[in-house]
Amino acid sequence: MNNIIDGKLASKVLKYNIRKEIEALNIKPKLVVIQVGDNKASNIYIKNKRLACEMVGIDFELIKFNDTISEELVIKEIKRLNDEKEVNGVLVQLPLPNNFNVAKVINTIKPTKDVDGLTYENVGNLVLENECLVSCTPSGVLELLKMYNVKLEGKNVCIVGRSNLVGKPLIQLFLKQNATVSVCHSKSLDIKNYTRLADVLVVAAGHTNLITKDMVKNGAVVIDVGINKENDVLCGDVDFKEVSKKASLITPVPGGVGPMTIACLLKNVVKAYKIQN
Repeated sequence: MNNIIDGKLASKVLKYNIRKEIEALNIKPKLVVIQVGDNKASNIYIKNKRLACEMVGIDFELIKFNDTISEELVIKEIKRLNDEKEVNGVLVQLPLPNNFNVAKVINTIKPTKDVDGLTYENVGNLVLENECLVSCTPSGVLELLKMYNVKLEGKNVCIVGRSNLVGKPLIQLFLKQNATVSVCHSKSLDIKNYTRLADVLVVAAGHTNLITKDMVKNGAVVIDVGINKENDVLCGDVDFKEVSKKASLITPVPGGVGPMTIACLLKNVVKAYKIQN
């Protein structure tokens, strides 16, 4: 099938360009990841981040705390990293223990070092279309569309899902591209009315096979951000087998948006370096 968007290949291209930029500028950006506890999924994500950093020439450091540590000490550590000139990116690996105030911890990170794009200042600047660090998965979606020459101006874009991590930042990114944006969520009545009109459909709901063939316009571009486990097999929010027969372009799960998230994190670290210097 030649309508499949290859996120692995696109992320390789992006990483290659990042490495070339780092070499050309002769710089050594540094990312520090803070982890609290020993979440298995987090361990895998962090390992992948470390490998990606090494691949492009970004220094990587992991600061790992037991889940018995206090919120105050984690905040103190973030403040120390905020002041360290050679640290360009600070990322707190989520989830944090239940007794932590996640917003308070995240917003301790200096906005110019917030490579996850989650501080209130970066989110606000995204809405106001000011220069800022944007969260990595939404950035990855836009990068993929750009690489596959999908024009967004004037197009109907439907986003299914309104999370702070993906759905909400995507609204702003698509508006900036002059698209007409509709957003569906768990309280929307008959989302089919919206999805069938979409030239570009982005699904980030965390619900296996939520989008079926009859919900998609012929020739639509379908971006599946969902990651679900069904009988130990990874799958997305879109019925890939059936929807791929109608879509002009579609992302698989895995191998679609996922690889772009880490590539965009690397891009943010370099951007943060430039903002700070």
